[in-house]
Amino acid sequence: MTSLSDSRLTHTWADLRRAGRAGLVPYLTAGFPTIADSRDALRVAASHADVLEVGVPFSDPLADGPTIQASTFKALENGMTLPGTLELIADAAVDTPVVLFSYLNPVMQYGVERLMRDAAELGIAGILLTDLPAGADQTIEEPIQSSSLDLIRLLAPTSDSERIARTVAGAQGFLYLVARLGVTGASAELATGLADQIASVRAATELPLAVGFGISTPEQVRAVAALADGVVVGSALVDVLGRDGVAAADAFLRGLRDALEPVA
Repeated sequence: MTSLSDSRLTHTWADLRRAGRAGLVPYLTAGFPTIADSRDALRVAASHADVLEVGVPFSDPLADGPTIQASTFKALENGMTLPGTLELIADAAVDTPVVLFSYLNPVMQYGVERLMRDAAELGIAGILLTDLPAGADQTIEEPIQSSSLDLIRLLAPTSDSERIARTVAGAQGFLYLVARLGVTGASAELATGLADQIASVRAATELPLAVGFGISTPEQVRAVAALADGVVVGSALVDVLGRDGVAAADAFLRGLRDALEPVA
């Protein structure tokens, strides 16, 4: 069994368990749609979020869908970088635990140990490297695992027991389980498969599970919250922000957050 670290994220999930609800985990791309709007969006998202994911733009975002890719390319046009992402987070000055989402290349260019030091000074709670398989490079993972940041790991819905065991070994903070919808509105079919996958993961680790799969409605939030510890909202939020602005993103997140309140 994977043991829980005594980290900021650990305390967040413990607080949520005591409150009897799942956590809202919004994702935003740093520097999108503009640097100023991105800062304001981080503040707005943090006011609704239990954990806030901030994506570092990268020129080859192969693991992302079209909405996140488009936001990434726009952010790069705006001059956003990993150092700029850290500056943006510092400027936003949010109290919500922040998890950096990044591809490996920007982190290697910046320097892993340097990033851990600078991120820790900002109070960043964790990091997820989307293109670094679990256990693939201990020279990268060990400095993260020994830092104040938690090393978050991704799990695909097709992961078998061997892959799950390999992924949860050394994971910290929480696990991000990616469950992808085949067609819009297929929530009943998804919930059945998702429940089985969550049971398999829970048999291997005590870490909380946050699930993202293109969630865009309060109904989907409630369905996932009944099964998981956290609900990740990424593409839908980025789409609202880019199309309608910060105020619309605020209203969108408020509706999702309300859906997580326990029924009296």
